[in-house]
Amino acid sequence: MKVRKALRALLEKDEVLITTCAYDALSAKIIEQAGIPALITTGFGISASHIGQPDAELYTMTENLNVVKNMVLAVNIPVIADLDTGYGNAINVIRTIKEFERAGCAGGILEDQLAPKRCPACVDAFPLIPVEEAVGKIKAAVDAREDPDFLIVGRTDAQGKEAVDRANAYIEAGAEMVLFISKAFPSLRELKKRSKEVKAPFILNFFEGVDYPTWFQEEWKIEDLKEMGVKILDYPFIPMLAAAHAMQAAVTHLARHKSLKGLEIPRLSHEKFVDLVGFPRVKALQEKYMPSSGGILGR
Repeated sequence: MKVRKALRALLEKDEVLITTCAYDALSAKIIEQAGIPALITTGFGISASHIGQPDAELYTMTENLNVVKNMVLAVNIPVIADLDTGYGNAINVIRTIKEFERAGCAGGILEDQLAPKRCPACVDAFPLIPVEEAVGKIKAAVDAREDPDFLIVGRTDAQGKEAVDRANAYIEAGAEMVLFISKAFPSLRELKKRSKEVKAPFILNFFEGVDYPTWFQEEWKIEDLKEMGVKILDYPFIPMLAAAHAMQAAVTHLARHKSLKGLEIPRLSHEKFVDLVGFPRVKALQEKYMPSSGGILGR
C-alpha cells in the first residue's frame, strides 16, 4: 500500500519526523493541509469527541475503527493508529491488527497498560501488565499483519529504567519502533542518559505548548533529540485542545453577548472551510458525471 511505503520513506530520512494527532476526519484533513506528512490518531481525542468520555478505554475497538477508517479515507498521508491495549489479550490483538490494517492504516501502536487503560497524562496511577504478556501481544501483532510494511509500535507507560527495559523487550519481540510517554523520564538529562540504552529509534510524545507539568518545559533542540534516537516527535493534544479552546470561546461569547461582535479568536472563513472539506472536488465530479444537474453545488 502506498501510504505504508510513504511512511517507510519518511522514516528512512535523516531527520526527526514531526507529527500530531487527529481525533476525527476533519482534524485529519486540517493536519494534512498544514503540510504535516503523517499523523497519529489519538484515543484520548476520539473518546472525548465521539462519546464525550475520558480516555479510560470506554469505547470499543469497532468504535475506534470506524473513526479511524474515516480519517484514512479523508487524507492521503500515512495514518498510524492508536490501538490502546489491543482491546484484550494477545488473541484480541490479532483481530485488532487485521482490522486496522484492512482499514488502510500505515501502522498501529500497542500499549502495555492493564485494561481498562487510563490516559497517563490524566492520572497518577496506571498499572501495567506483566512484561511477558506485553511481549506476547507484540509477537501476536507482528504475526497477524499481512503487509510487512505495516508498522508495529510498542508503547510503554513505564518510567525510567523499566521503560527502557520494556521497550527493548518489545523491540526484540518484533516491534520496529517504541513510544515513550512524557512521564517516562523526569528530565532531559535523564532522557539523554537512558536513550543510549534503547535498541531502536523511538517516538516521543511531546507536550510542548500544553499546560502540563513535565520536563518538556526545559530548553531543547531538535538536533539533540535526533542524536538521542527520537525518530518521531509527536504532539498528541495540540489539534484537540486548540479546537476545544476555540469552540469554548466562541459559544461562551455567544451565550453571554447574544452576538459574535467583539469575538477575537481566529476564525476560518466559510469559503476556506468549504474548500477544506472538499466541495470543489464534489462540484467537479458532478459536472463530469451529472452535467444536467446545473451546478447545484456551486457557490
